[in-house]
Amino acid sequence: MGRKILFITTDQMRFDAIGANGQKIARTPNIDALAKAGINYTRCHAQNVVCMPARATMITGQYVTTHGVWMNGVPLPEEAPSVARLLKEKKNYRTALIGKAHFEPFLDIALKFYENRMGRIGEFGPHRGFDHMELAAHGARGPLHYAQWLMKNHPEQLDNFYPVLGPDLFQNSFGEGDTGAVQVKHNPTPRGLYHTDWVAERTVAYLNSLDPNEDWFVWMSFPDPHHPWDPPESELGRHNWRDLPVPAGYPGSLEKIDAILKDKPHHWHDWWTGKRMTCFEAPPKWIPNTLTTDQLREIDAMTHIKNELIDEAVGKVMGAIVARGWDGDTDVIFSTDHGEFQGDFGLLFKGPHHVDSLMRLPLIWRPAPNAKVAPASFEAPVGQVDFAPTFCEIAGLAKPDWMEGSALPQTAAQAGGREAVFTEWDSQFEDISVSLRSLYRDGWTITAYGKTSLYEGDEGELYDMRNDPKQWRNLWNDPSAAAMKKDLLNDLRASTPRSETRRMPTVAPV
Repeated sequence: MGRKILFITTDQMRFDAIGANGQKIARTPNIDALAKAGINYTRCHAQNVVCMPARATMITGQYVTTHGVWMNGVPLPEEAPSVARLLKEKKNYRTALIGKAHFEPFLDIALKFYENRMGRIGEFGPHRGFDHMELAAHGARGPLHYAQWLMKNHPEQLDNFYPVLGPDLFQNSFGEGDTGAVQVKHNPTPRGLYHTDWVAERTVAYLNSLDPNEDWFVWMSFPDPHHPWDPPESELGRHNWRDLPVPAGYPGSLEKIDAILKDKPHHWHDWWTGKRMTCFEAPPKWIPNTLTTDQLREIDAMTHIKNELIDEAVGKVMGAIVARGWDGDTDVIFSTDHGEFQGDFGLLFKGPHHVDSLMRLPLIWRPAPNAKVAPASFEAPVGQVDFAPTFCEIAGLAKPDWMEGSALPQTAAQAGGREAVFTEWDSQFEDISVSLRSLYRDGWTITAYGKTSLYEGDEGELYDMRNDPKQWRNLWNDPSAAAMKKDLLNDLRASTPRSETRRMPTVAPV
């Protein structure tokens, strides 16, 4: 019997969402306990800052230009490499994914993709190397297992959630909370029927179905705290938005936001003013400069509530693992797919913007206690591309050639060999395209813009993260940073993955 693996992910969670990373409002004791007993990586970056490319990187251990899922709406081929399949075939692991998968587009009216179809037809896999899948997304309607379960057992709840995929699909910028904040709704669904608790309960049920001597790899994937902001109404008393401060990353006035964004490449300011829609992960009709501080505080409160529910769900599953006698041999890795602006720069959501709000992730590895790995906190730059190689190392399996990352460092000496982490973005919608390549190294973040419909290819961003952690001052054209810019650009070019992968087509809206 070897080591078991619980891989926990959230969706669209900021680095500072948990107490272990400085959070002072949301209470996350269960996740914080994992950090205290394990390794907290404080400079983990996404290899792409939207869902599908990031999740494809996590399962393949490959960079975006290698696995080919270059933007949302591009499905990962079913035959693509999968660390779950590898663990199953080489080490006889039982494998499951419960919650949000999103390797295939959600907008799939014809149910072309098995990921979307299996819930409707009453199947649970196998798929992508997972023996068992029970899938959920952010709402209560659709073909996934959670929505089908609600429809069958609690149909009265179906209209309680914010209708992200409803008839207002491309105009969903309204809000039904106290402040009219975009995509906020007071959701009367009882907490026990909400998808966070459902994911935890289905994970416990799967674990309890296993033989005590089996090794397993279970990916528990929460759809929250991703927008819309509609946690159960019964939980709103946890944090009254009226009592909250404005998030620290909010510049403080429209005038200051205007000045900060004008110092960045123009698509930042264009989106904020509504001149040009370049953030295709946000409601098209929502204009960021209409965001009020009250609206931001209400969204902040909803996010903290969602994160507390996730933490309590993690505690429930960890309790089940202890009850089975598995805790000593179970590695737990906790992370997310990408971040969220949550008021930074006066913005919400995520998109073609390579800043800490979106790139920097919480990442905790609590090694199995029986492995006797010393607790630590490392600032070494690591990424999602390193997750799959780490699962291989836990299982005692050599990393295959198709994985491009490396196992996460477990000692200070190993961490000292990490110098930089790379992030890439490409998007194309109608006549608007954006292409970004970024590198974090030595406390600096540089982003080079490729030649596209919006840019000539000589634009970019450069931030001194130690002296400007909020990234309000772009040093790209500052003569005093010219030498550093040149050095980082050389490293960025050397670090950019070289791939022969043909760009795959988008098959659904982003």
